[in-house]
Amino acid sequence: MTTVSGISKRIGAIAPSPTLAITAKAAALKAGGADVIGYGAGQPNFPTPDHIVAAAAAACDRPINHLYSPSAGLPELREAVAAKTMRDSELDVSPSQVVITNGGKQAIFQTFAALLDPGDEVLVPAPYWVSYPEGIRLAGGVMVAIPSDISTGFKVGIDQLDAALTDRTKVLLFVSPSNPTGAVYTPAEVRAVGEWARDRGLWVVTDEIYEHLVYGDNRFSSIPVEVPELAERCVVINGVSKTYAMTGWRVGWLIGPTAVAKAVTNLQSHLTSNVNNVAQRAALAAVSGPLDAVAAMREAFDRRRQTMHAMLNKIPGVTCLEPAGAFYAFPEMSGISAVGDRTVASTLDVADALLDLAQVAIVPGEAFGAPGYARFSFALGDEDLERGLERIADSVVA
Repeated sequence: MTTVSGISKRIGAIAPSPTLAITAKAAALKAGGADVIGYGAGQPNFPTPDHIVAAAAAACDRPINHLYSPSAGLPELREAVAAKTMRDSELDVSPSQVVITNGGKQAIFQTFAALLDPGDEVLVPAPYWVSYPEGIRLAGGVMVAIPSDISTGFKVGIDQLDAALTDRTKVLLFVSPSNPTGAVYTPAEVRAVGEWARDRGLWVVTDEIYEHLVYGDNRFSSIPVEVPELAERCVVINGVSKTYAMTGWRVGWLIGPTAVAKAVTNLQSHLTSNVNNVAQRAALAAVSGPLDAVAAMREAFDRRRQTMHAMLNKIPGVTCLEPAGAFYAFPEMSGISAVGDRTVASTLDVADALLDLAQVAIVPGEAFGAPGYARFSFALGDEDLERGLERIADSVVA
């Protein structure tokens, strides 16, 4: 008997998130009693700060929060996001340009839906976060990957961008600090990329979700600030998940020209209506409040990134650049030939063998368009971070 699923080709072609899949598999093993150490999760291992939780609790008691609210977000939150954006990146925007979304993912998907017609090309530096290609494809666009690797510091150059440009190119996706690599472009590099996009009349979508997680002498800079002429053709993606340890609250936003904000609001009014009001009140407390907890988290991440960088480079067959931002290391692991008694031919094999044999979960670089590499989150406790890396060192053969 033949079974017909009835699923459309467009939706059926969407791949599940590899990062969430790894995290789920590790969690299942852990629930079964296995001592699994996971480097897959892209979320801080800190609780949401108390004043944010208190604001959410108080919001539950207010009947106004039990009702529908504007699809684009609570007016006071949109105002606060505009003020926070000026404070943190010196980008001057009006509240009418801000749309509050159910996490950064919805902001990304809706932005591409608003900007792309079928066949429009989007230049995407690789390695790239796993959800970008799916958002582009779902909108009918075509992703054009621009490769980078450890030799370039996981940054792309103007010559590469020029070589990829066609008459169908409409958007450049720009991400700094980077998930998955931890790369941070210098202000001069950001300016050069922005001027290149401006001169070619492209749109720029820039994901700034890791803006506060930058280490050492590295500095975050916003592309529409470095190149103000881009502001009318630029959409900024951000949210509270990473900065304020609020991944589960699902509050993000996009900032763009008024026409884009209006189009996205119209789309969102049919997709989800407003974001959960209690979560919006929590986000309001986050973006309006102090950054003390953020500074404490950044200090912990800084310590962990240095530990991870040093320990990874001592593992046979592994080479790792020091991450400059976010909370990920992205080592090259193509020098590994075996894990335990299991021969491996790819980082997919390495990840599978490490989970089975060493009870360590990593995300293979294939998920990010970078075979031979793997992403390691250092947003986990210091003790587990070190124990897991010791297990890997004891398991792999170069």
